[in-house]
Amino acid sequence: MPEVLPNARHEFWRPPTVQSVTTKPEMVEVCDGCGSEFMVGARYCHVCGSGRGMRASSASWARYLEFHNIKEGLGLSTASLVAFMIGLGCLLFGAVVVGMIYSVQTLAEFQAVQLYRIQWLLGSVAAFVAGILLKKNLETKP
Repeated sequence: MPEVLPNARHEFWRPPTVQSVTTKPEMVEVCDGCGSEFMVGARYCHVCGSGRGMRASSASWARYLEFHNIKEGLGLSTASLVAFMIGLGCLLFGAVVVGMIYSVQTLAEFQAVQLYRIQWLLGSVAAFVAGILLKKNLETKP
């Protein structure tokens, strides 16, 4: 066999050597949201769940749109917040969207649109009342 390849290396059994990459010691990365250290190789914080590479300025406005942050900010329970959102949806649809959908040509059409708006507004009032009734008191008892 050595006759076939006279200049072949006889060290075929050795694994290829990989050039070692020298890493410089880095400071420990901490979460921008809560200040805790990231676990090794983790993409997200194990305490607050924010991303490792995310900057606080780019995601700061988005955290206000999260359901649990809205719940804590308003001091509402889950059921109360859902009823509140339904009430806002009915109010928005009844007051704004109905006027954009229907065009009024006669007095009878105007009255029909107004009655339709009244129904949506009554639905929003009912949802707001349900939200008030479902609200839990968060007061601490002594």
